[in-house]
Amino acid sequence: MAEAHQAVAFQFTVTPDGIDLRMSHEALRQVYLSGLHSWKKKFIRFKNGIITGVYPASPSSWLVVVVGVMSTMHAKIDPSFGIIAKINQTLDTTGYMSSQTQNIVSGVIFGSGLWVALIMTMRYSLKMLLSYHGWMFAEHGKPSMATKIWMKLVKLFSGCKPMLYSFQTSLPRLPVPAVKKTVDRYLESVQPLMDDEQFKRMEGLAKDFAVNLGPKLQWYLKLKSWWATNYVSDWWEEYIYLRGRGPIMVNSNYNAMDFLYVIPSSLQAARAGNVIHAVLLYRRKLDRQEIKPTLLMGSTVPLCSAQWERMFNTSRIPGEETDTIQHMKDSKHIVVYHKGRYFKVFLYHDGRLLKPREIEQQMQRILDDSSEPHPGEEKLAALTAGDRVPWAKARQAYFGHGKNKQSLDAVEKAAFFVTLDETEQGYREEDPVTSLDEYAKSLLHGRCYDRWFDKSFTLVVFKNGKMGLNAEHSWADAPIVGHLWENVMACECLELGYTEDGHCKGDINQNIPLPTRLQWEIPKECQEVIESSLYTAKALADDVDFYSFLFDSFGKDLIKKAKISPDAFVQLSLQLAHYRDMGKFCLTYEASMTRLFREGRTETVRSCTIESCNFVRAMEDPNQSNEKRRKLLRIAAAKHQLLYRLAMTGAGIDRHLFCLYVVSKYLGVESPFLKEVLSEPWRLSTSQTPQQHIDLEKNPDFVSSGGGFGPDSHRFGRNIKQAMVDTLALFDIAINSTK
Repeated sequence: MAEAHQAVAFQFTVTPDGIDLRMSHEALRQVYLSGLHSWKKKFIRFKNGIITGVYPASPSSWLVVVVGVMSTMHAKIDPSFGIIAKINQTLDTTGYMSSQTQNIVSGVIFGSGLWVALIMTMRYSLKMLLSYHGWMFAEHGKPSMATKIWMKLVKLFSGCKPMLYSFQTSLPRLPVPAVKKTVDRYLESVQPLMDDEQFKRMEGLAKDFAVNLGPKLQWYLKLKSWWATNYVSDWWEEYIYLRGRGPIMVNSNYNAMDFLYVIPSSLQAARAGNVIHAVLLYRRKLDRQEIKPTLLMGSTVPLCSAQWERMFNTSRIPGEETDTIQHMKDSKHIVVYHKGRYFKVFLYHDGRLLKPREIEQQMQRILDDSSEPHPGEEKLAALTAGDRVPWAKARQAYFGHGKNKQSLDAVEKAAFFVTLDETEQGYREEDPVTSLDEYAKSLLHGRCYDRWFDKSFTLVVFKNGKMGLNAEHSWADAPIVGHLWENVMACECLELGYTEDGHCKGDINQNIPLPTRLQWEIPKECQEVIESSLYTAKALADDVDFYSFLFDSFGKDLIKKAKISPDAFVQLSLQLAHYRDMGKFCLTYEASMTRLFREGRTETVRSCTIESCNFVRAMEDPNQSNEKRRKLLRIAAAKHQLLYRLAMTGAGIDRHLFCLYVVSKYLGVESPFLKEVLSEPWRLSTSQTPQQHIDLEKNPDFVSSGGGFGPDSHRFGRNIKQAMVDTLALFDIAINSTK
C-alpha cells in the first residue's frame, strides 16, 4: 500500500556489491514539510513574544525613539541631560571605537533605555488605572464624569491592536481583603441560615478569630500576595481540584451542549470533520495569539487571558497524593475512541492542517473499521472516571513501559480526545423531557468508559450527528471552554458549511495515511482495577438525577423590561424554588470570575442573603401585595449585584477564608472558626456554562442548549420553572413564548 511505503523514509538491502540504500522522496518531503511547519510555529511564537513583551508599545516604536534621540543630538541638543556624555566617556575607555561611532552607539543605548523606561511607565500607569473598580459600582448606563475620564486614560495607555496576552503584565494583582471585613461579610451571609443561638455562637468564634489568629495568618497571605502573581489561584488549583481523591466525572467535569433544534449534518463522520477542523483553526489562532482579549466596559477593561494557555495538548495525570497537569507546547495528533478501540489520527499532511473533508475521511475509516478491541481496551477509560488513587497505582504499575506506555502517551499528549459515540442523542420534540435528560447525562458521564475524563476536553460526536463537550475543570474555568465552543459552532455553520448531501465541502485524499490503532497489553490484574473503577463510576452516574428542560416562556429581554438584572432575577428565582422545594433556606454557591486581576479564576457569590429571604417569604405570604413583593425583589436584586461586584473586584469572602485556612494548616494551628466555615455544605450550586455566539436575529433556529454541571432534579426543576414565571408576573409584563 502507498501509505506503508510513505511511512518508511529509508529502505536498504544487502547485495554482493554492498548495501543498496534507497530513499523515499515522498517520506523525506513529509519530514521536510513537518520540520518547516514546526519552525514556522517557533518563529510565530518568538515574534508574538516580542510584540507582547513590549506592549503597550510596539517594536517599531523603538526605531522612532532612537531616531528622535539621534536627530536631537545632530541638532546639538542633549535630550539626556548629560547621560549620553557619560555613556560616551565609558565607551571612550575601551579604545575600540572612533569618536563618531561612540556618539552613535551612545545615542542608541540612551534611546533604547528611554524606550524601555517609557514602556515601563505606560505599563505601570495602566496597571494603576486598572486597579480602579469604581466604574463597576456606578448605575448601569450612567457613568460619572470621573469614570469617563478614567476610561479615556485607560484607552490612551492601552495601545492598539492588543493580542491575547498583551495585557497580562499590566493587570493588577488580586488584593487581600482585610480580615475584619471578610469576617463581617461572612457573618452577614450566614445570619439568615442560623437561629439566634447558632448565630451568637458563630459570631463569638468569628470575632475571636478576627482579633487573635486571623491577623497572624493574614501576614503570610500579604507576603504571598507581594511575592506570587496571584495569592489564591495556585492553592485553589492544587487543593480544590488536583488533591481531590474522588472521581472527577460528574463531581468536577462539566459539559457543553450543541444547538437545541438544529443538527447541521446527520452524518457522524462529516460533523466530526467540520467540528474538529474548526477546533484546530481555533487552536491555530490561539497559538498565534490572534484571539482578542476579552474587554469589558465598552471594549476598555481587559480580563486575564492566562487560562487559555492550557486549553490544548493538556492532560490531568493521576498521582497517589495529588494529580498534576501535563501540558505540551504542541501536538500533531488527536486520539479517537470508537466501539472500544483507540485510534491515533495525525492532523497534518503535506505540511498543512487536514481539511474538513479529509478529517471526515479519517473518521469514516474509523467507523468502517471492524477490528475488535484488545483485552481490557474497551473499558480502559473507566480508570479516569473512578477514584484517583487506584488509577494512579495502575498507571504506575501497568503503563510505565512497552506498548501500554506508548499508547497512553499518545492519549495524554494528544491535542484533545474525540469519541465517536454509538448512541443517538439530542432534543426530540415528541419527547422533550427524556431526550434532553439523556443527552445531558451522556455528555456528563456517557457509559463511564467512553470519554477520557482526564483530557482538557473530550469532543463527543453522536451517531446522528449531534455533538457536545465534556471538559476537565482543573486547568481552567467554564467560560474559557465556552468561548472555544461558541467560536467552533459559529465557524462550523457560518464559515465551513456542508454539501447538500451532508458531507464536508472539498475532496477526499487517498494519500493520507490511515488512522493508527493504539496497541495495548492489559494484564488481568489491571483489568480487575478497570472493572472496580467502572463499578464506582457507574454507581455515581446512576445516582445523577439530571433534569435538562427547555424554558421558552421568556428570556432576558423581558426581564430587562422589569429593570432587573437577569442574573439577579435567576438567582432569586432559584431561592424561591428551593424554598418551595425544601421549606427552608440554604447556603448557595454562585461562581463569579476574578479575571480583572492577573491569573484570577473565580470567587463565590453567596446568593442566599437576608434580602433574598425577605423577598421569598413575601412571595409565599398570601397577605403581601405585589407592590411590596416588587419592592423587596428590587432590594434583593440590588444586594445580589453588590455582592457580585464585590466578588469580581477582589472583596469576596470564600477565597480569602480558604487561603487563611491553608496557611493555618501549613503552620499547624487549629482555628475552630475556619474549620467550621470550610466544613459548611453548599446545598445549592448554581454554576452554568451558557454560550450563544450566533446572532439569533439572523439565525433564529441556532439556539444553544447551554451546558453546565450535574446534577439537578425533576422536582426542583419544576419549581424553578414556576418560580421564574411567578417572579416575572409581579410586573404585569405580557409573556412572549418566543422570547
